[in-house]
Amino acid sequence: METGNETRILELLLLGFSEEPELQPLLFVLFLMMYLVTISGNLLIILATITDSHLHTPMYFFLSNLSFADISFISTTVPKMLVNLQTQSKVISYSGCLTQMSIFLLFAMLEDFLLTTMAYDRFVAICHPLHYSVIMNPRLCVLLVLGSWIISVLYALLQSLLVLRLSFCAPLAIPHFFCEYNQMVLLACSDTFLNDIVMYFLAGLLGGGPFIGITVSYSKIVSSIREISSALGKYKAFSTCASHLIVVSLFYCTGLGVYVSSFVMHNAHASAPASMMYAVLTPMLNPFIYSLRNNDIKGALKRFLCGKL
Repeated sequence: METGNETRILELLLLGFSEEPELQPLLFVLFLMMYLVTISGNLLIILATITDSHLHTPMYFFLSNLSFADISFISTTVPKMLVNLQTQSKVISYSGCLTQMSIFLLFAMLEDFLLTTMAYDRFVAICHPLHYSVIMNPRLCVLLVLGSWIISVLYALLQSLLVLRLSFCAPLAIPHFFCEYNQMVLLACSDTFLNDIVMYFLAGLLGGGPFIGITVSYSKIVSSIREISSALGKYKAFSTCASHLIVVSLFYCTGLGVYVSSFVMHNAHASAPASMMYAVLTPMLNPFIYSLRNNDIKGALKRFLCGKL
């Protein structure tokens, strides 16, 4: 890394969770296990939805895309952290840091839009069941996923370009286990007013917009379920969206925790555990939530695994 008050940054340091040498092997084993569980769980869901004809529906098409996003999401941060823990090195190149930040932003936003799309799918299934196959046709499903990808890529590209205009003072150490956008902006030496304005605007538009859409969808779903006369009918209707509702709650609660810990507490180190919940724990729990609470997924996984044995 070059020295100076304001210079061209070649490398950065990812400080991680702890600088205690005796904790590094424990952290390595812990995050390696979490990573392997996440990859295995989400990959099984993808394979089950592809191979089982019973799951060739819009709901599971979106779920398989969400599982792919989860795999990509966690693969953006954890492998580099594992390498750093194993080699006892905290260095990441400037270009590698920007790449990691951009991909992380892309898949974080993609998950947000996919969860919104899945909420709309559940809304149509419960509130307009007779028109479900007409409304949620294959063309619309593909367009919804494609639109989610396009918006996410543009969002990540815009945020990355705004970081490229910033200058940093060496040495540059990030009190985190990956290159998070907020930390990069906080460590900049140049004026970050434009970055802050764009960040808050996009957070309200692309973060708040989908959240409002999910809230409206579920408010209508709840109203429709309340009109069902039989208790069994209410249970079946609610069970079709319970897993998704749990995943949405986990995603938004952990995501909100990152910003609360970072901006309200004004402590960069405090946001690392919250980001771990958001970037590592959530992708790991998603396949368990869907597989444990969804009989179709459990049946498909049993048929897939039995066929491979």
